[in-house]
Amino acid sequence: MMNKLSPQEIIDKAKRSYQAGDYLPAAQAFAEAATAYAGTGDALMYAEMQNNRSVALLRANQAQAAFEAAQGTEKVFEQAGDFRRQGMALANQASALQVLKRFNDAMDGFKRAGDALKKADEGDLRVEVMQLLSILYLRRFKFYEAVIALQSGLAGVKNPTPKQRFMKKILFVRL
Repeated sequence: MMNKLSPQEIIDKAKRSYQAGDYLPAAQAFAEAATAYAGTGDALMYAEMQNNRSVALLRANQAQAAFEAAQGTEKVFEQAGDFRRQGMALANQASALQVLKRFNDAMDGFKRAGDALKKADEGDLRVEVMQLLSILYLRRFKFYEAVIALQSGLAGVKNPTPKQRFMKKILFVRL
């Protein structure tokens, strides 16, 4: 008779697969962990595992499945007041939408992710999301919006890196 793995053991297995570059087995293991947490009624951990699954699926070039895995998780985090994980969930969704070439939806998702991360006072994560939004704006030839997105992201960084300080100087020049 096989011993049933605990959710944490399943997560450890998923992380090992992910780190080894075995993204589909990692996604499957994260799905198993999500199911285990759903069985215990732990909605936050269920949503977290679905987001991890989403990241693994995106790395496995399964953008539609990645989007579907993360869908709705942002609401679970928002209801719990966990704006950091809400922002990350929205960014995961936006990344999948970008790969699916749903650019307007992706831009909206990155903006919403940035707003959630601002609420969470997560300046470093927010700047990463705003850089992704800025790049997407640039690819859509929305140059003004790209600059504004970068400025917005950099404004919330408490301890900027030398590169970020340089970017701030360039972007915040008054003409």
